[in-house]
Amino acid sequence: MELVSLKQVSPESKILLLKELGYGSDGEFVLDSQGNKVVDRYLEIPVKVENMVILPGSEIILDDNELSISRYLEEFGDVL
Repeated sequence: MELVSLKQVSPESKILLLKELGYGSDGEFVLDSQGNKVVDRYLEIPVKVENMVILPGSEIILDDNELSISRYLEEFGDVL
């Protein structure tokens, strides 16, 4: 499995990726299919497009921070 970083991807390309996954964006935040802000499941904060992370084998969108990623790995195991 090849990991691809989203750090250098343009905001426009990130939004296109989100649309392919059934999500959207208001230009700042990731939105679900009903237009609600996607909330990081561990920190309960809205996920910004510029700081989103999608880990391999998942369509769960998280905020790119150490706590969320470590809690994801605790819950789902080492996918990296």
